[in-house]
Amino acid sequence: MTHESSPPRRGLAFALLLPLLLAAQPVATDSYLPALPEIARDLGSASSSLTVFILAFGIAQLLCGPLADRFGRRPVLLGGLACYAVAALGCALAGSVLLLAAGRAVQGLAMAAILVCARAAVRDLYPAHQGPQVMARGLTGLGMVALVSPLLGAWGVQALGWRWVLVGMAAYALVLLAMCWHSFAETHRPIAPGAVDAAAPRGSAREVWANRPFRAWASLAACTYGGLFCFLLLSPMVYIGYLGMSPVMYGWIPAGGSVVYISSTVLCRRLLARVGPVRTVQIGAVLSLTGAGIQALGCLLVPHSPLPLLAGHAVYVMGHGIHQPCGQAGAVGDLPKLAGRAVSWSGFVMMLAAFCAGQTAALFVDAHYSAGAWPMVLPIVLAGLLLVTIAYRWLPRLRRG
Repeated sequence: MTHESSPPRRGLAFALLLPLLLAAQPVATDSYLPALPEIARDLGSASSSLTVFILAFGIAQLLCGPLADRFGRRPVLLGGLACYAVAALGCALAGSVLLLAAGRAVQGLAMAAILVCARAAVRDLYPAHQGPQVMARGLTGLGMVALVSPLLGAWGVQALGWRWVLVGMAAYALVLLAMCWHSFAETHRPIAPGAVDAAAPRGSAREVWANRPFRAWASLAACTYGGLFCFLLLSPMVYIGYLGMSPVMYGWIPAGGSVVYISSTVLCRRLLARVGPVRTVQIGAVLSLTGAGIQALGCLLVPHSPLPLLAGHAVYVMGHGIHQPCGQAGAVGDLPKLAGRAVSWSGFVMMLAAFCAGQTAALFVDAHYSAGAWPMVLPIVLAGLLLVTIAYRWLPRLRRG
């Protein structure tokens, strides 16, 4: 059944499960990154396995949202966790790059099912005005896992080998599967086979996109993630290739970003309680643009110094930790009966924006690094400008409308 509120015991159980479910993403990506060099030595180039994983995750969300709306969150979530574990074990046994990439594609599809159901269940269990607070708490837990995942992955590769990192992913999913089997009750009323239900009308994707708040909040989440993804994709080339940092020293940069992200999600919860969601994201937008501006000034004035890049990244991530819970919850707030579809389309737009921005920026990086850090910084500046426009021009119009 779908309710605006839930029994306290179910709400408490879900509040504990939500961070662990959202953290399936950094477990699958951040802990995998330290294994890439060893995988490349054993099987050949491993970059394709990461690319197909991201693409499968983005596209599969469009399938998982309608499935979760029709059959309920629980069966799709449990199936996703089971496939995630099986795919990770298959990757651990892979004897070629092709098999590894195929297994990672299945794992990306499974992760889409997990995250779509987790985000949609937030709207099922909580009213719209509480959604950003709940998502902020969940993303705080995700940030903590993102902080330790690359460190655990590096330790696993060094001590046991890259295949055991994937075994660890499977173990994580199996533990979550057992927890959800026991504690995750259905949060949404599925549609009976053959029944006609107004909750899922024909053309419901058009209904999602016709919703003005969905378009605004989904755009906010996509813009902030697009800027961050350009950092994740290009920062190794900037910090290691252009500025000459060691890989070990570089490894502390994303870890430090995770610490800032955790702090910003806590700040987001406090701001939401005091000033509401629109004013909160306006503050976040100022932080995002300020961080991008610090990096741009650094590129102009001290192009060979990492300090402005690091300081600007920290400020941008502070804004990102505000935008993500507000954007993800806001995109679903007006669509409780289409929460699965709204979450899936919002997630797809986020991944599409990140992929397009990252691939475009990567075209301007060459082996001589003649462009310096600009290919990484300019997309972040663009994201900051778009975030300010959305926060100060688009979102206030929704309240007046």
